[in-house]
Amino acid sequence: MPMIASIERSAVSGEAYAPPSKSYTHRAVLITSLGPGGRVERPLISADTRATISACQAIGAEVVQGESLEIRGVDGSPKTPDNVIDVLNSGTTLRFLSAVVALTDGAVLTGDASIRSRPNGPLLKSLNDLGARAFSVKGNQRAPLVILGKMRGGSTTLDGGVSSQFLSALLIACPLAEGDTSITIEGELKSRPYAEITLDMLNDAGARVEMEGHEFHLEGGQRYDLRSYQVPGDFSSASYLLAAAAVTESTLTVRGLYPSRQGDAAIVDVLRSMGADIAWDQQTGVLKITGGELKGVEVDASRTPDLVPTISVLGAVAEGVTVIKNAEHVRLKETDRLKAMASELSRMGVRIKEKPDGLVIQGGGLQGARVSGYHDHRIVMALTVAGLVAGNTTIDTAESVAISYPGFFQEMARLNASARLTEQ
Repeated sequence: MPMIASIERSAVSGEAYAPPSKSYTHRAVLITSLGPGGRVERPLISADTRATISACQAIGAEVVQGESLEIRGVDGSPKTPDNVIDVLNSGTTLRFLSAVVALTDGAVLTGDASIRSRPNGPLLKSLNDLGARAFSVKGNQRAPLVILGKMRGGSTTLDGGVSSQFLSALLIACPLAEGDTSITIEGELKSRPYAEITLDMLNDAGARVEMEGHEFHLEGGQRYDLRSYQVPGDFSSASYLLAAAAVTESTLTVRGLYPSRQGDAAIVDVLRSMGADIAWDQQTGVLKITGGELKGVEVDASRTPDLVPTISVLGAVAEGVTVIKNAEHVRLKETDRLKAMASELSRMGVRIKEKPDGLVIQGGGLQGARVSGYHDHRIVMALTVAGLVAGNTTIDTAESVAISYPGFFQEMARLNASARLTEQ
């Protein structure tokens, strides 16, 4: 149901555990489902990951949810879905399953209004290059998508400038095709760390992928075997907790943050460069942060698009100017996050300039306001952090945090922040 968040000026304190990673959970569930099966431990159960679980069931996997996910997989032979696959709000599910169902006789995939606005042209092109027939119902490269199999393999070029999810989708699906596949990336691969996560997990499952520069070579006819996988803590979700401590000059301990391929681990370096005091024991996964007077910085967001809302709020509080650059792909997320953050922080009194590929933020001047969350979980959580400084702030569409961090507002309240939810 529609919810409104009401935020008052307050600080955070105590200890929290980083939520499990959404990105790793998506991949672990799908790769395990495509093999003989196994156990996914400490998964994130959210609206997005439920969409992937449901999609895996549609291709023949059996998934039993308890403290862990027990999966009986399809062992390299996904079945043709009986019905349309509804990915809800999950772009990852849409892209990954579009490639996987190309191994079957085909399927139709769609989602909510946000999903139906997101581009998929590079992936559709590559699936067609590799022997499938893939197209948009409306001819606009957006869902609903029709994928008709079977993908056999071959060679394709892939535009890397929109989303690394397209590459990850092909990396997961192509080793199960009959023939070998070669993928050449054109231009810069945006959000590359996410593709690196995919490669790591495929390696854990026994897949063979050869890389040479911008080219990936995948032998066909492979099988996956990911029998047990523990999902690590998520730096994207933890960024809101860390930022809350930084902007309110508080001390907070966050557990479960271990070094990994996650590009969003860069939030630690960003916070340090802005002046927060951080002690991170990487062996135990315990990070302690104490906020203070923050100063503006310049951040290249090409590898870390999901941090842009968090860094925008940090910049709004910091002294001086914060510049976020190389972030044009952030416009293609659940909403145009550059436009959204520029609009809503302006409502809160911040001087902010929107550029084609980023934001220029003059720190100081945050004040309470009624702002919109755009049905975007990351916008809602970032604006909640801003509200801790501004006070007297309300955010609509607050229920959208269920996409990646269902317990966010309960956790904030447990950490003594004044943040409550009410029905709209």
